[in-house]
Amino acid sequence: MAGTKDALLDAAEAGVRRNGYNAVSFRELADTLGIKSASVHYHFRRKEDLGTALVARYADGFFDALARETAQAQSPRAKISGYCATYRAALRASDAMCLCGVLGAEISSLPDAVARSVDDFFQRNIAWLEAALPRDWTAEKRRSQAVHILAAMQGSMMLSHVMKDLEILDRTAAEIISGTAD
Repeated sequence: MAGTKDALLDAAEAGVRRNGYNAVSFRELADTLGIKSASVHYHFRRKEDLGTALVARYADGFFDALARETAQAQSPRAKISGYCATYRAALRASDAMCLCGVLGAEISSLPDAVARSVDDFFQRNIAWLEAALPRDWTAEKRRSQAVHILAAMQGSMMLSHVMKDLEILDRTAAEIISGTAD
């Protein structure tokens, strides 16, 4: 059963990243996997359940990768460098935008639970960044810089993907890292 559920999540993630949340249907997922639509409903009663599970899995994977990338980082600069490297690795691995970035663009048409999951992903990013930035900065400055870093990485990830130019993300990351104190 876990194999089918994971396969459904994989297919749903690919579909959302390619066409958006609203274009993905249970029938399409069933056809993709060669199963009956009832089998999709067995694992996810409603599309909203699928969406929240998808975001949760994606967020867990992102923050697990971030923890691995920054496990040895001591300074704020090293932590921010690891954060940027996590974004780069995600783009290289999937050749697609951040799942939550795609969903964020559709936020006004998402079910409330899915929208809250996407918001939570971004709030967790901001909280992680605030904690990683220099402690001698004011809370307001850390918050502002965290939001700036998140927005810059999301935007440069999108542009890198659209323009097929990883250098866009790399240059953005280099500027962010150079602006972070040790």
